[in-house]
Amino acid sequence: MSVSEIFPSPVPSTSEETAAPALGTRHVAFDWGGVFTVGTFDGRSTQNVAERSGVAVEKVRESYFRHVRQLEVGAWSLPQFWEVVGHETGVQLPYPEFEALYLGSIHDHEPMYTTLAALPRSVRVGLLSNNYPVVSDHLGRDPRFARFDALVFSNEIGHKKPAPEAFAALEREMKVPAAQVAFVDDVQENIDAARAFGFHGILYHHEAHEAFEHELRAWLSGAD
Repeated sequence: MSVSEIFPSPVPSTSEETAAPALGTRHVAFDWGGVFTVGTFDGRSTQNVAERSGVAVEKVRESYFRHVRQLEVGAWSLPQFWEVVGHETGVQLPYPEFEALYLGSIHDHEPMYTTLAALPRSVRVGLLSNNYPVVSDHLGRDPRFARFDALVFSNEIGHKKPAPEAFAALEREMKVPAAQVAFVDDVQENIDAARAFGFHGILYHHEAHEAFEHELRAWLSGAD
C-alpha cells in the first residue's frame, strides 16, 4: 500500500497548510516508545549496557529503573544519571561510550513512520513522550519529526504520563481541544489517563499496525 492510499486526501494549498486548524476537525498525537520503536527503549538499552559491560542485566535494570524517573522529569542530566548508575552497578563505561550506546538502542518501527508521513497536512500531529535529556534532543533533530506540530517531552515539562499535567501540556501545544485529538499509546494506563482528560484514546501494538491504521482512519474521518 502506498503512502497516499493510507490516508487519501486532496493536496492542500500553501494557505491551507499554514492556516490554523478549523474547529470540528480531528487530529492525532502519539507516544514514542513502543509506538515509534519496536519494544521498549529502556529494555533494549539496559540489555545493551549489560552485554557491553559483562554485568548482569538484572543488576543494571535494578539501578536503572530505580533512578530513571529523575531523567523523565528533567531533574538529572544524562551524565548525572550515568554517574549514579555506573557507580551502583560497577559498570566501567565512560560516559561518551554510554551515550553512544544509549542512543544506539533506539530501534525504529518503520511502519509508524510511514503512517506519520502519510497523514494529511490538515491534521495536526503531536507527540507526548516520557523521555530523557539527550534522547529528546536527538529525536527532535530527526528530519522525520518535522511532521509533528507539537513535541512534548516529560523531561522538558517536569511531568510524565499518566499525570494530568502532561496531558494538559499536550493540549496546549496541540492548540485544539483534547476532544478533537486521538492519543495513541502502547500502555493502557496512559490511554485511561488520556481519556479521563478528554482525549480519544487508541491503544497500540506494533503487531497490529494495519488494524490501528483502520481505527485511526475512522477517527480522522469523523466516525465515533
